[in-house]
Amino acid sequence: MKQSHFPAFSTRRSFLMNAGGGIGALALASMLQENGLLTQATAGETAQPNTPKEPHFQPRATRVIYLFMHGGPSHVDLFDPKPGLTKYGGQPLPESFGPVMTRRNVAQNPLLPPIRPFRPRGESGLEISDFLPQIAGCADDICVLRSCHGDSVNHPQSVYQMNTGHILMGKPSLGSWLAYGLGSENKDMPAFVVMPDPGGGLKGGPPAWGSGYLPAAYQGTTMRSGANPILHLKPQRQVSGEQQRASLDLIRKLNQNHLQQRDFDSELSARVNNYELAFRMQTAAPEIVDFRDETAETLALYGIGEEETNEFGTRCLLARRMIERNVRFVQLYSGDTNGWDAHNDVAQNHGLYCRRTDKPVAGLLKDLKRRGLLEDTLVIWGGEFGRMPMSEKGKGRDHNPWGYSVWMAGAGVRGGTAYGATDDVGLRAAENKVHIHDLHATILHILGLDHELLTYFHNGRDERLTDVAGRVISEILV
Repeated sequence: MKQSHFPAFSTRRSFLMNAGGGIGALALASMLQENGLLTQATAGETAQPNTPKEPHFQPRATRVIYLFMHGGPSHVDLFDPKPGLTKYGGQPLPESFGPVMTRRNVAQNPLLPPIRPFRPRGESGLEISDFLPQIAGCADDICVLRSCHGDSVNHPQSVYQMNTGHILMGKPSLGSWLAYGLGSENKDMPAFVVMPDPGGGLKGGPPAWGSGYLPAAYQGTTMRSGANPILHLKPQRQVSGEQQRASLDLIRKLNQNHLQQRDFDSELSARVNNYELAFRMQTAAPEIVDFRDETAETLALYGIGEEETNEFGTRCLLARRMIERNVRFVQLYSGDTNGWDAHNDVAQNHGLYCRRTDKPVAGLLKDLKRRGLLEDTLVIWGGEFGRMPMSEKGKGRDHNPWGYSVWMAGAGVRGGTAYGATDDVGLRAAENKVHIHDLHATILHILGLDHELLTYFHNGRDERLTDVAGRVISEILV
């Protein structure tokens, strides 16, 4: 028996428009576009998802560099000095601090004093550990949030929460929200670029920089240093630029016909635009990774050419070159599968990763500042959580999501200061607590976005990065 064919509608919007709402929808779209409130695809055109968009209010920053220390750096050994931890070192955690429930039940292990001494730095006197002597030299430019806290003791969930605001995968990342809310001012590069650690193995994987329920055009584009920054970007050698342009023009024409038959579906439109973006990136991306126009002094500032700092220093310099070219959000990961996860030996683990990153990060701050870029670039440093004040295996520390440090610099952030505090041994956030939703609300605010207004309608509700929470930490802003 011959089956009847019924046309399939891919979305509720397309169904309603074809079922009778089309004229009203077109009239509404026309009015919105006349008032500058809608960027609408017209016949022969596709929507440009990364078109620059106006912020909600005057921003302090126009771009972000996020330095993510994967694995969980120890706040009590780097940015949060705790005399009480030194005082009670070698003793069990006092009962007055309450029960500690973790997957390893490390509450029975004695307190471990800071591995290296803290010292007042700069004119501000902000205390920073000897683990980071170069970043310590930039103390007057950074604000340490010492009372951050999250909701999971496990790496993947905490990586997701720090990046997306939620402990479960499938939500849009911070970079995706910024790309969605602000677009890009560089038509030849993505708005959101990610540079993973070359060792790979991020716990949680690519969903940490995914677009979730936002259109795919807003997900992070991964780049690496070297002559081939994006895999499969370069055409085959025997294909000339003219041949490739002609092929893309033909594909675009066919795609336009395909789109027109499908009411210019937004997801299909985003895919078409990605082909065009990839073509433009073939010229833009190789130029960004070409350091021949950088001075020897600048390369040395980042530690490029030195064995331990060359790799991370190269990515830090790439980040500066990208934000110079108006890439909106650049995220660098330090740490492979385990990274800063110092279960066995904090001195050995953090000694290695601090040596690899300290000079490049300080070099980045100094370079941004002298070029006048730090004024409107927000730099963020932090991991998915901190580490316990108690010892693990004698010389290590376990995960601690209840109290840890993140620092920010530039873009109107009050430098040379510390905000909030953990308890006397650094176990839990105690004063002026900063939940991850508060951190994200503050970052969006610095970029000129109201976290309560930046929404996306999904599954019957207006979703947002900060869910139904979040407070802007205005006290850290000048």
